[in-house]
Amino acid sequence: MKLMHLSDLHLGKRVNEFSQIEDQAYILNQIVECIATEQPDAVLIAGDVYDKPVPPIEAVQLLNSFLCDLSRLKKTVCIISGNHDSAERVTFGAALMQSSGIFFAPVYNGSVSPIVLQDTYGPVNVYMLPFIKPAQIRSIFPDESVDSYTDAVRVAISHMQIDITQRNVLVAHQFVTGAVRSESEEISVGGTDNVDVSVFAPFDYVALGHLHGPQHVEKETVRYCGTPLKYSFSECDHKKSVTMVDVLQKGNVQVKTVPLVPLRDLRKIRGTYESVTFKKNYEDTDTSDYVQITLTDENDVPDALAKLRIIYPNLMKLEYDNARTRSNAELEIPQRMEQLSPLDLFCDFYQMQNNQPLSDEQKRYVQKQIENIWETSA
Repeated sequence: MKLMHLSDLHLGKRVNEFSQIEDQAYILNQIVECIATEQPDAVLIAGDVYDKPVPPIEAVQLLNSFLCDLSRLKKTVCIISGNHDSAERVTFGAALMQSSGIFFAPVYNGSVSPIVLQDTYGPVNVYMLPFIKPAQIRSIFPDESVDSYTDAVRVAISHMQIDITQRNVLVAHQFVTGAVRSESEEISVGGTDNVDVSVFAPFDYVALGHLHGPQHVEKETVRYCGTPLKYSFSECDHKKSVTMVDVLQKGNVQVKTVPLVPLRDLRKIRGTYESVTFKKNYEDTDTSDYVQITLTDENDVPDALAKLRIIYPNLMKLEYDNARTRSNAELEIPQRMEQLSPLDLFCDFYQMQNNQPLSDEQKRYVQKQIENIWETSA
């Protein structure tokens, strides 16, 4: 059974106020060409189809066009909602689309029935688990102990009635402990959304969405395929791709990636104003790319942004790195603060205000409130 694993299309996304619709249409057409070449039996889309719960019209039209292309290629398509999606909106028309081989995971209600695919080795059961939170699972299974995201996913999987003698695939949208994040992802407070990889033991392959960098967690068969496009400058070094998965006989799964080439890349440029505007430098680069330019001039260049956009029309971000900015940075919140959990930040704030630390009991109370806010937020 040959599967294509996609996720995090984020249709309708804007990066630094630049619409990505044209770039997304281009990359989806490339993915359709890849499907025609690779001939997978099914396409798995692991959430964050849209960038917002209420997507713009052009994003809905783009998904419609993409699904029509997949239907014409007669491919089974399995789609779940992610944390950026509205599960109710994503699944609109799902019952009608099943006749075209397009399956949407319904809003989670405690029951997950697999999509059963067949090949020469027998059935492959594809389970679709949309993004879930502990509060949601507690309301559905009040007799279960659910204190964390790991508990939530474990309970959801335990109610799937999986036959482990068969080949089983899970499509899910969660943050698995040990994976590497990017700036463009929605970060949870204090890492409270961590899911331990052990909960996925019943599955031969886990097609994950949520994280934007392609990577596996502990083993090749628990994998994030990453976004098809770069959505932040922290992703400049990412090699974007689609993941192809061959599920052969039980216990034999082979994974490979097929590279994707964007209409416009994301790049960082650094140097003095003179160097980045030197004719040879910009003629040797694709000036249509989305760029972040860091100028190292000691004095600000008047109207630098407007002037540079004459050469680099898709200049998204302009920064300075010089003695003045480095001096200002020393007066700002230390960079390490970005790495602190909300609990640590609150503890520091409490210490500053009260000249004494939080007690252990107070820490437990604050952490519990933080977790409650995160898991119940939209």
